[in-house]
Amino acid sequence: MPAWTTAQIPSQAGRTAVVTGATSGLGYETALALAGAGQRVILASRNAAKGADMLDRIRAAHPQAEVSFEPLDLASLASVAACAERIATAVPRLDLLVNNAGVMAIPTRLVSADGFEMQFAVNYLGHFALTLRLLPQILAAAAPRVVSLSSILYRGGRIAFDDLQSERHYGARPAYQQSKLAMLMFSLELDRRARAAGWKLLSNAAHPGYARTGLQSTGPRMGRPGGFSVLRLFSKLLEPIASQSAADGALPILYAATVPEAEGGVMYGPDGFYELKGMPRKTKILPHALVRADWLRLWEVSERLTGVPAG
Repeated sequence: MPAWTTAQIPSQAGRTAVVTGATSGLGYETALALAGAGQRVILASRNAAKGADMLDRIRAAHPQAEVSFEPLDLASLASVAACAERIATAVPRLDLLVNNAGVMAIPTRLVSADGFEMQFAVNYLGHFALTLRLLPQILAAAAPRVVSLSSILYRGGRIAFDDLQSERHYGARPAYQQSKLAMLMFSLELDRRARAAGWKLLSNAAHPGYARTGLQSTGPRMGRPGGFSVLRLFSKLLEPIASQSAADGALPILYAATVPEAEGGVMYGPDGFYELKGMPRKTKILPHALVRADWLRLWEVSERLTGVPAG
């Protein structure tokens, strides 16, 4: 695909976006570019101090930017509900939701405030609940989009419906892969439901390839501060030849979120070798992620676990 940069983002004036995990990495780069294109951006993240710093950085880069911060802990369904309520009160419509926040490769099994395996809770269930709670505001927009972050590692994932919370068997990588496969399936099922209901909503997925962010180091330190991590070592060895910056990793997200030609029910990622880096393009989705019976089963289980129905 020809080079595509943030300079090619169409004007986003008059539109409002929420970006989760926007205080670092992909989320920050996404929020920065959207604000630069004229979109009102709400940064939804856990760390208020980092949020304030990111707001200052965005305003320094784009003095006319309309940006704000909302506290959001995706590991707590109560926090998700409170954040959604504040956003719904603040904005009559929501043109874009970017489900970006995530955690990766936690070495030992940790659980969320609600008792769910942490990667499944943060990467998927929290975003599922947030999206459904904000759906009335999303559907009030003229041409809304929901972009959900997956990963190339979904390819090796499976949805363990008989052990979703990894209570019997936990592995840092399989749990992450499951959460990112779930995000991809969620994006596809949301788009299918939108088409069936005649909504104007466009739902798609994106992945950043191998982007240099804090994701590879933060997760492995959880539950084991300062501990050795094979993943961290491998990542450092691979970075010089196979990775790209967070800004470049955000391009598939921004393409999916803003380009008029972007489609629903697909995934965008880099066009390079093994989709590790490169320009954004529509990528092939592997067959095991396209089983509609699994989409529906996952959706129904997610409604039950989060207590948030689709309406």
